[in-house]
Amino acid sequence: MDDRTGIRVLEVSGAPRDRGRQYGEGASDLIARALDYYREALTRQTGLSWTDVTNSVSQWLPISENLAPRLVDEMRGIAEGAGVSFNEILTLNVRGEFVYNHQASARHVTPVIESDERDAVDGCTSFFLTGAASGTGHTLVGQNWDWRTRTAETTVVLRIVQDPLPTVIMQLEAGQIGRHGANSAGVALNANGLGGSFGNEIGLPQTLIRRLILDQQDIASALKTLVKTKPHIASNALLAHRSGYGIDVETTPDGIDWIYPDASGIIAHTNHFQASVPPQLAGHYRPVSADSLLRLPRVREGLGKVAGARDQADSYELVRAAMSDHLGYPEGVCTHPNPKADPLKQWSTILSSCVDLTNGEYRIADGFPCEAEYELLPWNLYDGPDGTGTL
Repeated sequence: MDDRTGIRVLEVSGAPRDRGRQYGEGASDLIARALDYYREALTRQTGLSWTDVTNSVSQWLPISENLAPRLVDEMRGIAEGAGVSFNEILTLNVRGEFVYNHQASARHVTPVIESDERDAVDGCTSFFLTGAASGTGHTLVGQNWDWRTRTAETTVVLRIVQDPLPTVIMQLEAGQIGRHGANSAGVALNANGLGGSFGNEIGLPQTLIRRLILDQQDIASALKTLVKTKPHIASNALLAHRSGYGIDVETTPDGIDWIYPDASGIIAHTNHFQASVPPQLAGHYRPVSADSLLRLPRVREGLGKVAGARDQADSYELVRAAMSDHLGYPEGVCTHPNPKADPLKQWSTILSSCVDLTNGEYRIADGFPCEAEYELLPWNLYDGPDGTGTL
């Protein structure tokens, strides 16, 4: 536990299986809590037994072993360290893909099965600020991570030392191997779900794609990984580099589209297609989260004020203010749980991040940014593998 943020922070190193075991041991209680939640949520949502759920995710194992064998080995280590089955760890890493497939099957079987596309994707608000837009000339990236409220108690910040690959810092659900973060090569990735129906052909799960991107030594390789890897579900990826380069890529199993920063140096993205609506969705597209249409202009307006920051501390506070917007409460940029919702499906902002790619400072607001300040993590992105060193 980090005294500053309150969130569990872990550092792992060594070969994939070894660092997986270290991760599993260090987060075993959080992994158990995550499995308890998804066991209850997924069995109720699908009507399947937990055994059926964990067996069904094996359909993603062949492609994962083919495209990311070391990450599968790392997952096996997590399972060993946490004392749980490999299929349970795989379930935590493909929970979005699994729910998407179940919903697609339900639509074809009977119209009376309840299906909410939002159940399959994280709802997030991501941002990129560079040059004058940050008020300091630094490049800032981050996001509000919105997901099921009960998963907030399973989040962890992980530092992975994996020489010769870059050292990676990520915030994720315990047991997962990839989500949002940045690396010692100055590459950052923030992501948010998009929804949409694209068929059932098996593609690589998002947790593995995101980790593969963050394992790259340079921005060109990271972008190539993002563009060339076929995902199973649609997702938005905001990719950035310490040089000030940023691009937002809307990825689907069938293709991609992209957005560059506006003239002021800002990118903002929520949970609907912004570059273009994919052709197969044209004419009947509805955003996975209706409030995404509300959040986007609000966060853009708030982020536009960061250019007036007096100094670095003021820059962070203005970002925090933008990410704390409550128009539409309890939904909004900063989302709070709806007390009328089923506790298993309550939705809220579980964490907010703000990373300075220029100086390597990584900050986390553990919970709602309207209540929690951005606190500095114990490592700098550009520290050496042993946690020492500077830019």
